[in-house]
Amino acid sequence: MAEDPRDWDIATRLVRGGLARSNFGETAEALYLTQSFVYASAEGADARFAGTDPGFVYSRYGNPTVQMFEDRLALAEGAEFCRATASGMAAVHLALTGLLSAGDHVVAGKALFGSCAWILNTWAPRFGIEATLVDAPDLSAWRAAVRPNTKVVFLESPANPLLEICDIAAIAEIARTVGARVVVDNVFATPIFQSPLKLGADVVVYSATKHIDGQGRVMGGAVLGARALLEEAYRDFIRHTGPALSPFNAWVLLKGLETLEIRVRAQSATAARLADLIAAHPKVRDCRYPGRPDHPQYDIAQRQMSGGGSLIAFDLGSRGAAFAFLNALELLDIANNLGDAKSMATHPTTTTHRAMTEAQRLEIGLTPGWVRLSVGLESPADLARDIERALDAA
Repeated sequence: MAEDPRDWDIATRLVRGGLARSNFGETAEALYLTQSFVYASAEGADARFAGTDPGFVYSRYGNPTVQMFEDRLALAEGAEFCRATASGMAAVHLALTGLLSAGDHVVAGKALFGSCAWILNTWAPRFGIEATLVDAPDLSAWRAAVRPNTKVVFLESPANPLLEICDIAAIAEIARTVGARVVVDNVFATPIFQSPLKLGADVVVYSATKHIDGQGRVMGGAVLGARALLEEAYRDFIRHTGPALSPFNAWVLLKGLETLEIRVRAQSATAARLADLIAAHPKVRDCRYPGRPDHPQYDIAQRQMSGGGSLIAFDLGSRGAAFAFLNALELLDIANNLGDAKSMATHPTTTTHRAMTEAQRLEIGLTPGWVRLSVGLESPADLARDIERALDAA
């Protein structure tokens, strides 16, 4: 090809990146549902396992359909390399533990998805890894927390569930003072609205289950960064522990990438309108949306994000009011996923962040009145009517 795919606009990258047609010349990407591969000779098998022949060996750590997904997402992200995983949490676990050993230290923002917090607070200490959680928007807290043995700095931005935003570039500079790697969970912003690698991150992780699929079908995850780093930190981990993405799921996610930009931009436009409606309602005590000037980190969002995204968080003051709102919805679904074509409302305290202690939830400001809204592709007018009716009921 005369053109360099890296010169394409993101819409073209998401449709044509990583495409590897077979000799049949298929239009849609081929789905290689196979566990293993055969060799023309014993010498050929020897060469594959030795790494001198770059062909595939076993779908646990390499598959043509999975590789197309990895190549396409890497191109969209502007990353050198991508390794796909079976789920978003497999990606987070891989991204963190591949960079850590016993005696190492991690600094992370307190505002985390419940399972991410569990890895740092419960799982990692079992292997001699210590974690310090800080108030993520406070740069002085990051400076005070890093140590000579800090190997990883981990953050979500915007964070789950209250859409807290971190200054990624400033935190990356702090991490570099001690030689720590910066891992950013970019799932809320998506590759459409934020590029952590350009802001100084070393590794970006995604739950492809969310916006990348975008239609509630399959699980998947991804870890992206420089090729040398990902090969050194994660190649053997993936090969021997098996967090493999199914080829079928990879094929579905490939098709999801084709429409990612138009979906996310449409969802964000609707979310911006609904955030204004929600913020103006008398039952709402607080409303968080990165595109609104009243967001606590609005200035940072304007610097590092090109759109507000599809998530809104708002506080109705009590669990009873939140439940009344949720139970009054007729169009939106009560669900714990996000990034879907269908709009969803979540009560984080009793679902996504249930594994956290009450004290941990209160530390990040998550009281029982908060609701997280994931805006889909329905008519903005229909969504507004349903939400306003439910807010009245709250």
